[in-house]
Amino acid sequence: MKKTKVILLLILLIVCAVKFSFPQEELTLTLEKSIHLALSQNPYHLAVGERVETARARVREAVAGFLPSLNAQGLHTLDEKLFFLEFPSFIPGQPPQRVSMDFTRDYQFSLSLSLPLFTSGRLTSSFRQAKYGLLSAEEDVKQSEHLTVFNAKKGFYGYLITKDFVNVAEEAVEIAEKHFNNVKSLYKVGMASKFDLLRSEVQVTNLKPQLIKARNNLIIAELSLKTLLGLDLSQPIEIKGEMTYTPFEPDLDESISRALVNRPEVSQLRYQKQMAGEMLKLTRASGLPNLAILSTYNFWADRFNFKKDTWQDYYSINLVVTVPLFAGFSTHARVAQSRAMIREIELSRKGIEGLIKFEVRQAVLKLTEAKESLLSQEKNVDQAQESLRIAELNFAEGMATTLDVSSAQAALSQAKTYYSQALYDYVLSLAQLDKAMGVGWND
Repeated sequence: MKKTKVILLLILLIVCAVKFSFPQEELTLTLEKSIHLALSQNPYHLAVGERVETARARVREAVAGFLPSLNAQGLHTLDEKLFFLEFPSFIPGQPPQRVSMDFTRDYQFSLSLSLPLFTSGRLTSSFRQAKYGLLSAEEDVKQSEHLTVFNAKKGFYGYLITKDFVNVAEEAVEIAEKHFNNVKSLYKVGMASKFDLLRSEVQVTNLKPQLIKARNNLIIAELSLKTLLGLDLSQPIEIKGEMTYTPFEPDLDESISRALVNRPEVSQLRYQKQMAGEMLKLTRASGLPNLAILSTYNFWADRFNFKKDTWQDYYSINLVVTVPLFAGFSTHARVAQSRAMIREIELSRKGIEGLIKFEVRQAVLKLTEAKESLLSQEKNVDQAQESLRIAELNFAEGMATTLDVSSAQAALSQAKTYYSQALYDYVLSLAQLDKAMGVGWND
């Protein structure tokens, strides 16, 4: 026994050593790969997909209502009170005779079959309602897919812009250190003042916390993207991709028309309205007649054995008509509820259509704004680079101060930051427009 425990312990140690001795393989992520992972591993999107399975099960349940049902029942009588019958005595002067009669059987078994013939549309309405519920659930999955794709794009682009901010911060520190070293060299030969030296050193010190903050934000952006894609937070990844400007001129009227046709929310409300209509039919049918066949086969005995003539059996086949006469006005109340639900869905549809039009207009406006800002910031970066070059040359010639160089450095960092932000706003506006129009990620 001890030898077996030792062997199991050694196997466990070997497995753990193998598991932790090999690091996880680095995963390369592109935008397309990120979207695939989000759609296949994001738990919230997968949870929405389970609603389709639930709706399919409800359809199968509705189909089962058209089929006959067969039930078996067994009964064993543990105790009973016997009936006593009195018979007058045939001998004058004698009391009447009491005889006990057992009308039950201790063991009874039965099979009952029920087959609906006419239900005034109940079964048909239930099936259609379940079918529309399935279609509505599928539209719900499409809506979740659009949202998941948008979030994947936002997370991917968010990492890229944060990485650009890190590059800008690193470049700013590098330029400031280069300028500080230059001032230090000039100070040693008496060509720069103590103030210029201290000023350039302070500039380097002020920029380093911004670099630390940018690097921390990059780590947070990476963890956020891993969470969105359903990856383990310790999984090493490499992001490959870049934000690029692709000219696009959206047509507002065409975009709104596509959105009203493609958006899952509109189709979902249409199916929900059809479900409410079937619920109204189902409610009305509850006050109409119902026709079914009920058959029962019974066999019983006083002793549980299988000897000859121990068991007796009989069967019955019945045609049952059920006519509801009075239900306390509950049918009328349920009809009113169904009609109110239909009106509510119709009003919701109008509200959703208005919201969709607003989202499309907003996305188009933001896209136009980001495009104009991007084009202007692109020129601004070139001008800021040239301004820094001139400031450094003037400082070397004694025609500018350290403050002038620091201002030019800050202007260049700000221009590059604004450019990255404008590029991020542009690509994100494109993604927002796709989501608003209900366009799939591969369309």
